Amino acid sequence: MKDIYSGENSEYFKLKKDWDVGDSPWKAKYAFDIINKNNIKPKSINEVGCGFGEVLLNMDKLYNDVTMNYNGYDIAIDAINVAKKKEKSNVKFFLDNLAEKDVYSDVLLIIDVFEHVPDYLGFIEDCSRRAKYKVYHIPLDVHISAILRGKMIDARNEVGHLHYYTKETALATLEDTEQKVIDYFYTSGNIKTPNKSLKMKIGNVARKVLFSIAPDFTVKLLGGYSLMVITE
Repeated sequence: MKDIYSGENSEYFKLKKDWDVGDSPWKAKYAFDIINKNNIKPKSINEVGCGFGEVLLNMDKLYNDVTMNYNGYDIAIDAINVAKKKEKSNVKFFLDNLAEKDVYSDVLLIIDVFEHVPDYLGFIEDCSRRAKYKVYHIPLDVHISAILRGKMIDARNEVGHLHYYTKETALATLEDTEQKVIDYFYTSGNIKTPNKSLKMKIGNVARKVLFSIAPDFTVKLLGGYSLMVITE
């Protein structure tokens, strides 16, 4: 399968010049929340597929503890070239395939990553051995609105998704790799994303109203949601 991430000025970099850094603060906050909610006190946090590094940098701000260590790994040189310019004494970034490194941490972040990986089960199984706790953020691309409008292919063409999930199949995928799901909740990128179009703003009104009444139904009907999951 064609690799769209490796090499300078990669195809993915051409598609996503900012590597979605605008989403990093809220993704980091939700990852921070699910860790704290489950009374986990990490001293080391690694991230696979760290991109420009903004999730880890925001985690560092949230914890505000210089004794904690953060390491980000990515195979995309375009991303790591940017991330390395932001390194701190306790936040480092590496142009490496985590599967080829002998590293372990208290928590491993896998934020919007395995839907891009051809052998996603092998990738997740490897991740499961890299930390005591794993935090996944998984886009839920399968919903009625996308199917009826023929929009599911956009996830492949515009952001490189190779696999598509509902809440149920996402959780089953993690359990199939012998991980115990500790906790999960929905996140809404459509609502959190800045600079929304008028069409998206109108759609978000419907999402907020329906979600408050029937969250599972809203996610399956309208989409625009992902799943934040922590496993052991």
